[in-house]
Amino acid sequence: MKNILLASFAIVLSLFTNPVQAQNAHEKHAGDVNYVVLTRNVQQLKPIILAAEELAVQDGDNFGDFQVVVCGKAVQDLSNKETMSNFIKSAENAGVTINACGFSLKKFGVDRATLPKTLKVVENGILYNFELQKKGYLSIEL
Repeated sequence: MKNILLASFAIVLSLFTNPVQAQNAHEKHAGDVNYVVLTRNVQQLKPIILAAEELAVQDGDNFGDFQVVVCGKAVQDLSNKETMSNFIKSAENAGVTINACGFSLKKFGVDRATLPKTLKVVENGILYNFELQKKGYLSIEL
């Protein structure tokens, strides 16, 4: 009788337990505040990442997604491993995604294969920025 009662309790408990409770800190939710920054200067990544870290503290549990889009001639700097290694490490620690504009890569002759593997390429950085704004992201261009 105790086994049946225990099993019944376990089944009822599993029905009311949310399997999403084990989500990691970087998963996004509907009430989160999300950010996107469009930049044309790789050296601005440091203050951008610092801003993301501070916003994460200020927003607490409501801190959502933080995207950076590097456009223009600055995409040439993205393949410089020495320049990018600290930025990439800091961005990963802060939950910041760094994206490269595909149009800019093409225009300035940067081979995508030379980019660090953690960087994402969006085909059109400006369009991507607008798409994120339409989803409610707060946006700034530097």
